[in-house]
Amino acid sequence: MKLGLGLYRHQLNDEHFRFAAQAGCTALVIHLVDYFNQAKANKVGDQPTGDLHGWGRAGDPDQLWEQGYLEDVVKRAKAHGLEIAAIENFDPAHWGDVLLDGPRKAEQLENIKTMVRRVGAAGIPCIGYNFSLAGVAGRTRGTYARGQAEAVGMEGPVDDPVPTGLVWNMQVADKLGPGTMPPCTHEQLWSRLNDFLTAVLPVAEQSGVALAAHPDDPPMPTIRGTPRLVYQPQLYQKLIDLSPSPANRLEYCLGSLAEMTEGDIYDCTESYARQNRIGYVHFRNVRGKVPHYKETFVDDGEIDMPRIVQILRRNNFQGVLIPDHAPQMACGAPWHAGMAFALGYMRALLQTVK
Repeated sequence: MKLGLGLYRHQLNDEHFRFAAQAGCTALVIHLVDYFNQAKANKVGDQPTGDLHGWGRAGDPDQLWEQGYLEDVVKRAKAHGLEIAAIENFDPAHWGDVLLDGPRKAEQLENIKTMVRRVGAAGIPCIGYNFSLAGVAGRTRGTYARGQAEAVGMEGPVDDPVPTGLVWNMQVADKLGPGTMPPCTHEQLWSRLNDFLTAVLPVAEQSGVALAAHPDDPPMPTIRGTPRLVYQPQLYQKLIDLSPSPANRLEYCLGSLAEMTEGDIYDCTESYARQNRIGYVHFRNVRGKVPHYKETFVDDGEIDMPRIVQILRRNNFQGVLIPDHAPQMACGAPWHAGMAFALGYMRALLQTVK
């Protein structure tokens, strides 16, 4: 197993690459979506949470990931002894109509295929994605973690409808509203996912790129009046069963899985690791279940993290573990301190747990 760090777009620089290498990482999972673009309720120094107006403004639908840029990031990371193990998330500007079954769906599927080919040509083996209408919505921020460290959580259901112009919790239009997102059933959303996988998985497989699906975050049956796909652990199996392609993988988020109201996280990890379906792991810990949970320091939640590492090792998982996100620590560099604590704990587990 490899120790990795997730970096947002504004962090893809030598300073953060050095930080990752100094903490013992050998891999990075990078975000090319700028979640903080024109954001009013997001702090750039931490993970995005936003408000009912979303995280920020989505990108340019006609500006695809460029081959030269991808190769440059790979080259700069390699200079610090780091591999780019995955790119996490498509920009809603690039696939909003794939999610909504909108008029540009066919065009956007072709654009995604083009980007997948470029990712493969750059030597990046995985793209993580979250097939969701509302996106990561409904979370709160507070001094939830040990020692009153700032972290995120959920303090009840969020049923406010999604305004038109907001997709995947990001603004894709100049103005939001006045209407709301068209209704969609769970069955329709699964059908849209199947269309996406049917179209893109063959190209991904040919390009040497895995598509790794994140479970719903928060894992509620509905958020803001929209259906969710993987809000219980067994629904990951339904996603796997849509395609036997080895490129059909999981972005295995321990925190989201532990927040679910059903299932046993250790049995689930055993099952999906044994099937060799885990692309990479979000190694974070929580307390509680939706709709009331709180993120914790990695050593302080309800998940037995050494046991998870044991299961992964027993099933010969060779992929990357990243902290995903971590509580902010009380110092001049709260993000760096929180990540350093998580990475140190994870590095020790990888060195000691057999």
